[in-house]
Amino acid sequence: MDRTKRYLFHVALWLAVWLMAWLLMTDDVQFIRKNIPTFLLQIVVIAVLIYYTAPALLFKKKYTSFIMISLVVIVTFAAINSEPFKGIITGQPPRLGGPPPAMRPRVPPQFLIHFLILSIAYVLATFVETFLFAQKKEEETIRNKNENLQTELKLLKSQINPHFLFNSLNNIYALSVTNSDKTQQGISTLSNMLRYVLYECEQAYVPIGKEVNYIKDYLAMYVLKSSKTYPIHSEFQIKNEAVQVAPMLFIPFVENALKHGNLEKISEAFLKITIFSDDKKIDFAIENSIPKEPVEKDKIGGIGLENVKKRLEILYPKRHTLKINKDLTTFKVQLHIDLNGNH
Repeated sequence: MDRTKRYLFHVALWLAVWLMAWLLMTDDVQFIRKNIPTFLLQIVVIAVLIYYTAPALLFKKKYTSFIMISLVVIVTFAAINSEPFKGIITGQPPRLGGPPPAMRPRVPPQFLIHFLILSIAYVLATFVETFLFAQKKEEETIRNKNENLQTELKLLKSQINPHFLFNSLNNIYALSVTNSDKTQQGISTLSNMLRYVLYECEQAYVPIGKEVNYIKDYLAMYVLKSSKTYPIHSEFQIKNEAVQVAPMLFIPFVENALKHGNLEKISEAFLKITIFSDDKKIDFAIENSIPKEPVEKDKIGGIGLENVKKRLEILYPKRHTLKINKDLTTFKVQLHIDLNGNH
C-alpha cells in the first residue's frame, strides 16, 4: 500500500469511527459541531500509538509493554471524555436527573462507549500497520535476495568468458602455426562467438536459437584445428528459436565432453549432443566416451560442476532436473528445464 492509499485508509477509518460514535452516543444533529475537539484529539491519540508506540514496541516484539501502554492511554482518554471527569476538569456540577446513585452503573456509559470506539479504531489501525510493516519487510528480503543472486550470477558468468576465450585463441593459434586455409574461417567464427559472449550474454536470458548457434560455432572451432573427422553427432530440434534460456548454460558440459572424451586419440571415442526445445521445456543431453586412461583431471568446463549447479538453482529453482551418470566407458549428462510460466 503506497502512502496515498495509506492516508485514504485512515481518513475512511476515522469517518467510520465518527459515524459510529454519533449513532451510539446521541441523536443530536449538533453532535459533530460540539465534539470536533474531542474527535481531533482521538485522531492524535491513535496516531501517536500507531506511528510511534507500534514501531518502538510492537514491531520489536515487546508485546507486553505495547499492550500495557496502549491500555493506559486508551483508558485515560476514555475516562477524560466521560461526563464525571469532564465535570471535574471544567468545574461544572454533574447533570441532575436520571436514576438514583445506587441504581447507576459503576462504570459511566460514556466511558464504555469512548473505550469501545477507541479500541475498535486502534485495533483496526494496528492491524493495517502491522500488515504493511510485514509486507515492507518481505519486499526488502526479496529485494536483498535478488541483489545477492544477481551478484552471484555475474560472478559465475565472469568465470566462463576467460575460459572460452583461452580455448578459442589456442585453436586459432594452432591453425596459424600450420598456415592452414581454415585460419580465416576460424577468425570469422571466433568473431561471432565473441560478439555473442560480450554483448548478448550480458542479458539475463537469450533466445535459445542463439545459444544453439553458439554451441555449433564452438564445435566448429574445435574441429577446425585438425583435418581429422571427429566422431561428433549433434541433433538440435528447436521448435521456437525465440524461447528464452540462460546464456552459456550448456557450454560447460560441451567443454567437459570435448576435453575428457579424448576424441583425437581414441579410435572408439564418440560425442553425442541433443537439444530439444518447445514453448514448455528444454531437454539437453550430452554423452561422451571415457578413455581407459583418463586425461588430466579437471572440473567441468574449467569452472566446475558446482558452478553449473548453482546457476541452475538460481535461475530455475525447482524447475529443472540434472542427471549425471558415469560408468566405465561413458559419461552422460541429462538436463530438463521446465519453462512453464517463465520467459
